[in-house]
Amino acid sequence: MSILQVILLAIVQGLAELLPVSSSAHVVVAEKLMGLDPSSPQMTLLLVMLHTGTMFAVIVYFWRTWKEAYFSSAEAFKRFAVLVLWATLLTGVLGEAIKKIIEKTLFKGAEKAEIESLFGRLDLIAPALAAAGVLILVAGIIELRRRRLIGLTISDRSFQKALSSGTVTFRQSTIMGLVQGLALPFRGFSRSGSTISAGMLAEAPRERAERFSFAMAVVLTPAVVGLEALRLVKASHAATLAGKPIDLHGSVVSSLLGMLFSFFAGLIALKWLSNWLESGRWYLFGIYCLLASAVVFYLHTRGY
Repeated sequence: MSILQVILLAIVQGLAELLPVSSSAHVVVAEKLMGLDPSSPQMTLLLVMLHTGTMFAVIVYFWRTWKEAYFSSAEAFKRFAVLVLWATLLTGVLGEAIKKIIEKTLFKGAEKAEIESLFGRLDLIAPALAAAGVLILVAGIIELRRRRLIGLTISDRSFQKALSSGTVTFRQSTIMGLVQGLALPFRGFSRSGSTISAGMLAEAPRERAERFSFAMAVVLTPAVVGLEALRLVKASHAATLAGKPIDLHGSVVSSLLGMLFSFFAGLIALKWLSNWLESGRWYLFGIYCLLASAVVFYLHTRGY
């Protein structure tokens, strides 16, 4: 994998991370078009590190908002910490359960059963994108009706300001944590799109659901990075025993470079897209996911 390929993948990740359109699906498709194997340990580690880079971009960009909402007092922080840790626990339990079920059924009898082997399957990414699109579309339409019902518009600045404080409820965090668990094993089922939409359907204002969704991602990412790094080390050991060693050092360096590039790409994207997102209509992302699903399925039929 060349430095140019790493930079291109980082740009794709950075542009897609803020949008609820599954940045993972976009990166996987880009890898396919470049002739790379998205399911290899090197590429799954790179994908996670690209997410890590944009995670730091999200922290830098949203820090002031999070500080007002979650760190304004000891009580506010305690409430936030309990909710985000609870949601992350549910994510881990459900995500791991789904992973084991898939590995024990789809890979039954296989010598090496890893769900990551499915990450490059465009025929699976396409329906996952479609499912996320439907969820986002439904949540967006309901949000529009709800705001019109109470006489407020998406661009009402006083309403936006009123939502700049506070966090989601215990019920809403529970639902968002479970949906995040559903998103973990499936590339294409947008984590941010599905969790934010789930929060909105649970009657959380989009701004609060969005803020909490990104906070969940920050808490979850280090654990995912650790798991993928461990997977790469195991794969490297197995490859060495088989006489086909993996360039572990090169993989780590490429991943770290990807993280750096995706951080700056993410910051630029956040600056560029934030104003548009604040005045945009959520359901449009659902339409985009449905269209993207059709494109991904077409690429699958073409042999990618």
